[in-house]
Amino acid sequence: MRWLRARPLLADGLLAALVAAFSLVALAYARRDCDGLCEPGGAAAVALVAAQSLPLVWRRRYPLAVSLVTGLATAAYGLAPYPDLAMPIPIGGVIGMYSVAAWGSRAGALLAGAVAAAVVVVVMSLHRTDADLVDASFVSLALAGAWLLGDRARVQRALAAQLAERALRLERERAVEAQRAVASERARIARELHDVVAHHVSMMVVQAEAGPVATERDPGRAAGAFEAIAATGRQALVEMRRLLGVLRGDGDQAPSLAPQPGLADVGSLVEQVGRAGLRVELVVEGTEAPLPAGVDLSAYRIVQEALTNAVKHAGPGRARVLVRYGEHDLEVQVRDEGGAGPALARPEGGRAGQGLVGMRERVNLFGGELRAGPGPGGGFTVDARLPLKAPGR
Repeated sequence: MRWLRARPLLADGLLAALVAAFSLVALAYARRDCDGLCEPGGAAAVALVAAQSLPLVWRRRYPLAVSLVTGLATAAYGLAPYPDLAMPIPIGGVIGMYSVAAWGSRAGALLAGAVAAAVVVVVMSLHRTDADLVDASFVSLALAGAWLLGDRARVQRALAAQLAERALRLERERAVEAQRAVASERARIARELHDVVAHHVSMMVVQAEAGPVATERDPGRAAGAFEAIAATGRQALVEMRRLLGVLRGDGDQAPSLAPQPGLADVGSLVEQVGRAGLRVELVVEGTEAPLPAGVDLSAYRIVQEALTNAVKHAGPGRARVLVRYGEHDLEVQVRDEGGAGPALARPEGGRAGQGLVGMRERVNLFGGELRAGPGPGGGFTVDARLPLKAPGR
């Protein structure tokens, strides 16, 4: 049965063949008992019997048409002077009525039921059918019962589909809630680990500041302070790795083993952009000095993002990269001479582009400033200022 349910067309074909075979065998036996009271009918009788059963192959795909064909064929056979098939109910018509109620629309099922009721009343009332009230009642109850069973099956199938859809929706909502819970828990753990790391770093700073004093007055105590700094630093690194593991999502890629770039690599970046068709002039002002790792990486990424968008949106032309080392801050400026400038500043729909948002996030992380927009003479300018010292609390 499970195999047949997976192949509905084959199952309906077997049903139609079974009903047709049963009806044809009944017709053959009825012909022998005719005794001049009826006409054998020949091919016409066989055709009407086949019309009552063979269309059941398509009862799920075209339920209304199948119900009308089988019902009218049954009525036509009842009006014809052919032998009685000796069956208490018209099998093909009853199955067709069940099919239209189970697989058709509600309007189609009501139409088929109304037509069937009218046909039964008209056919059973004719004198030539020789049917009494018992026969009419029996056929009417059979058709009505088939219609009710089919309608109930349709309602149950629709209810099962709604329950399945609701279960699927609840499963998706449960998955979303689980993801939200995980994200919330990760944020809470990250805040706790941030406090732990901040505590360790604060202890390292306090011990390091006390180190020179201890070195002059008590060298033995100074050695212990340095050992404590090393132990606290190792613990801070462990907690920092845990913090990064919490912040990194499940689908994030593993960190690269290559060293992070900095402003020392801007020259190579300029050459690479030049090969893409944009002539870039690199200008460095001020005295180059070692930069904090975070500031160095963020400055490089800002230059990289600005030049990438200049290549994409400014077209062939020229650009100028200015790196100015100040006493208290670092300024990075990228100006292109293209027509429209980066589309990130004027995205469709008025929403901020991801590149410009990323630049602002990097600058805000260090308490700096970012100005980005069309230049006075055309093109587009990105100007970022990054403090070299963290702002005090």
